[in-house]
Amino acid sequence: MVTANERVVAVIMVGGPTKGTRFRPLSFNVPKPLFPLAGQPMVHHPISACKRIPNLAQIYLIGFYEEREFALYVSSISNELKVPVRYLKEDRPHGSAGGLYHFRDLIMEDDPSHIFLLNCDVCCSFPLPQMLDAHKRYGGMGTILVVKVSAESASEFGELVADPTTNELLHYTEKPETFVSDRINCGVYIFTPDIFTAIEGVSTQRKDRANLRRVSSFEAMQPDPRTLPANYVRLDQDILSPLAGKKQLYIYETNDFWEQIKTPGMSIKCSSLYLAQFRHTSPHLLANGNGIKKASITGDVYIHPSAKVHPSAKIGPSVSISANARIGAGARLKHCIILDDVEIKENAVVSHAIVGWKSSIGLWARVQANYNAKLGVTILGESVTVEDEVVVFNSIVLPHKTLNVGVQDEILL
Repeated sequence: MVTANERVVAVIMVGGPTKGTRFRPLSFNVPKPLFPLAGQPMVHHPISACKRIPNLAQIYLIGFYEEREFALYVSSISNELKVPVRYLKEDRPHGSAGGLYHFRDLIMEDDPSHIFLLNCDVCCSFPLPQMLDAHKRYGGMGTILVVKVSAESASEFGELVADPTTNELLHYTEKPETFVSDRINCGVYIFTPDIFTAIEGVSTQRKDRANLRRVSSFEAMQPDPRTLPANYVRLDQDILSPLAGKKQLYIYETNDFWEQIKTPGMSIKCSSLYLAQFRHTSPHLLANGNGIKKASITGDVYIHPSAKVHPSAKIGPSVSISANARIGAGARLKHCIILDDVEIKENAVVSHAIVGWKSSIGLWARVQANYNAKLGVTILGESVTVEDEVVVFNSIVLPHKTLNVGVQDEILL
């Protein structure tokens, strides 16, 4: 464990509006990191996990969003967790490692012995204290959280090979064209401050190469499309790959759940995983009811205290209902996310769907998706009205639309 005089800081990379395009139409209304999963903003889950780190001094959020978009949340979460949380806006892209280095002076203000680095769009149990213990045993510069996945899906991520005895990282390659390993990088790391020296080394090498090119008039006339700015440093390709096999990086493997939240459809699955985790970490957040005084609840369900749910409604499994939502008599909800101020009228059905802010689902209407289909989810943007008895199936509906006829397998602009 960390000794009493050692301090730890955590950095969470939250991206920016140009990075959230695959999350539309939901990211039109709210920055992707603040979209609710299991009733809590996406970024809340890694922040809450950081709270369990011994001697945590500070949490930094680094991204491209305007500061005003995070100001209210940062203030609220700092007060709730009693841990300083600060948002830092990058002026331009510096890469996943370059962004960390850009704010190195602030990050090192508390003279931390260890620095956690997490990606916001990762859904997992975040076993951070266990990672810290393992990292201290290994004695290296960094430790990477890894998970075993199917061989078919491994190529979508960074694949790695580690020594089965020592857990030293021996080989790392980002999204390889041929199969390397079924162990992948989870996007959760812990480093010593030596990481800044490694990043600086990459920048220095780039500057030296650029100077050499300027010396040769022939080289200067040959543009190199692969040349990156000296201060743009990628963690995967520029740090992990070159340092593999040099007794500096190690792995910690988790057997718990892990997913990457790239699309709105993944939000439902990840919300479900976090709801299931609440059974062990925050059971007070889960709703209950037997259909008499409260709605009938099946499985893991979150209902915001301000939401109004009719006792004859049937809710669950895997449902999250946000603030001021109104669920009418006989409504049936399962595997869905209901956002703020939504009205679902009597006997409507919502399944495998996300219903956007201020939307309305009419009497006997159905908003559904076939989970095994290519899209696998129906998404209604803000202020969408589905009129009585209309069926919306496997579709995406952009904000401010009124549907008075059924739609299937469509994207309505």
